[in-house]
Amino acid sequence: MVGVRIAFVAALLVTAAFLKACGGGSVPREDRAEWRDRAEAQCMASGRVRKSSYVSQVSMISGPSSCGIRAPLKVSAALGGRVRITPTATIGCPVTASLDRWIHKSVQKAAYRQFGKPVVEIKQISSYSCRGRNGRKRGPLSEHSYGNAIDIAGFRLSDGRQITVVKGWWRGSRREKAFLRDVFAGACDEFYTVLGPGSDRHHYNHFHLDLLVTNVSKGRHYCRPKPRRGLFAEAGGLAADPVSTASIKPIPFTGPPD
Repeated sequence: MVGVRIAFVAALLVTAAFLKACGGGSVPREDRAEWRDRAEAQCMASGRVRKSSYVSQVSMISGPSSCGIRAPLKVSAALGGRVRITPTATIGCPVTASLDRWIHKSVQKAAYRQFGKPVVEIKQISSYSCRGRNGRKRGPLSEHSYGNAIDIAGFRLSDGRQITVVKGWWRGSRREKAFLRDVFAGACDEFYTVLGPGSDRHHYNHFHLDLLVTNVSKGRHYCRPKPRRGLFAEAGGLAADPVSTASIKPIPFTGPPD
């Protein structure tokens, strides 16, 4: 797992009252659930995420509302630095650990199975972002507001080939479709919420991955569309191009030119 234990665990544990709701602007008001800080502190204390040239701890992020990360990490690579994350993601410890496991257990295996080559870069289009779900001004905050989510839009193989969700999911080759469905199914094993093309109009161009504990029911995670590995029945079609849910100011990404 990603490189030398990040210090300051003791300080992390004694600030449990951090970030109660303080309101603010157009961001929905929400109290910070106790499990969030506990999960982050336990992850940091476990040593599952360690400081390295591609994982660094930065100053605590706070508000408005209950947005923020007590121990934010800047993550620019995974798997010992072998897989770049671009642009650098700002996420919490639990998502960092799960991202690394998913790449190791699912992404690389699917890449070798379908293409005989490893993934060397993953394109993300949203990490930390204080906002309502799908950019709404009312309702619950997005898991991005807590650094507890990441949106994945594409993958680059060691030979330079790029596979994007927006093009590959519906219109890619059989191998591209099989790869994307395999990694999506693997994400459903690792993350508590996984949304992709066909789930709704907002996720046509990326996989949304988060660790919202209330989406775990009897050991099952919330996954839409319901996955099965390899090529599976596809309902619906490519959605019209909506305002992306990637972030308040989305990072443009449509994949390589045809």
